[in-house]
Amino acid sequence: MDTTIAPLASIGIDIGKEVFHLVGFGTDGKIAFRRKIKRLALIETFKKLPVCIVGMEACLSAHFVSRALRQLGHDPRIIPAVYVKPFVKGQKNDYNDAEAIAEAVLRPNLRTVREKSQDQLDLQACHRVRSRLVSRRTATINQIRAFLIEQGIAVRTGSRALRASLFEILKNREDEISPRMSDLIVGLHEDWLRLDERIEAITREIEEISQHEDNCTRLMSVPGVGPLISTAVVAAIGSGEAFNRGRDFGAWLGLVPRQYSTGGRSILGGISKRGSRYLRTLFIQAAKVLLMRPQNWAKFSFGEWLTNAAPRMHRNKLAAALANKLARIAWSVLYNGKAFDTHRLEVEAI
Repeated sequence: MDTTIAPLASIGIDIGKEVFHLVGFGTDGKIAFRRKIKRLALIETFKKLPVCIVGMEACLSAHFVSRALRQLGHDPRIIPAVYVKPFVKGQKNDYNDAEAIAEAVLRPNLRTVREKSQDQLDLQACHRVRSRLVSRRTATINQIRAFLIEQGIAVRTGSRALRASLFEILKNREDEISPRMSDLIVGLHEDWLRLDERIEAITREIEEISQHEDNCTRLMSVPGVGPLISTAVVAAIGSGEAFNRGRDFGAWLGLVPRQYSTGGRSILGGISKRGSRYLRTLFIQAAKVLLMRPQNWAKFSFGEWLTNAAPRMHRNKLAAALANKLARIAWSVLYNGKAFDTHRLEVEAI
């Protein structure tokens, strides 16, 4: 331990690509030190520092840094960047950011990000790569459509329709489409096929993981939840211990109404759209799939609620409400370690 440094209350780390900026607060509430270190010197530096609370913003490599510091005996805490901003004093720079983190991490009611395991990070990476490939595929399809429209050719909506008619269009309109444009469109079609192969390979990998992960298997007992949603939820929140109740998980996903209340008046708007956009989109898609099959509603424990809500709510509003309910059910399944509607199956068996 570095004997020149008194006991510390907290250390704030501003994580950079190559250098970290550190600011330490002593137990008297005053700044004890400021340092700039190389990324590779992180472990050696913290070996010499007194064990204390270490705060950092949720960003790239934050989970890796957190695990490394925990092994050294420190108490690392990952903070959402939005909660650090109110503590920044003066102009924005690396030392001011680190000081704000060191001060924010001492707040007793501050919500922190749960540290992810390596398996969660791997699963999250699979979803991010798949999402990027899907976006590239959509962009490729849209570019093919744009080139055809420039030639006065409109194809009906849907990738299947475009795939089925593309080469027939190129053959029948070869007098109107130049050879160069035709070659470009054929090349884009080849890119499309390669992207399909990559997406299918990663999707199969995700599905295989979902079959061997107990939490994913339990989540897939929830209506509308398949391999994609179950693995995405596990990658994001693990066993759900970061939230005290399902309502908190729904709020984190941004599926609750945006509130602007003052003077005793409660004013609610559309959904807040905070948190994970990717997960929120998946749950809303699952809700819309369930709404397409009203004949199955009676099979679910929330079927009566859905039947009563359908006539009085707009379809989009109903989809958001159902997505919120599915998210809350998913959290309950994770947190309690029981499959969905287990109690109903037990009652029916009696």
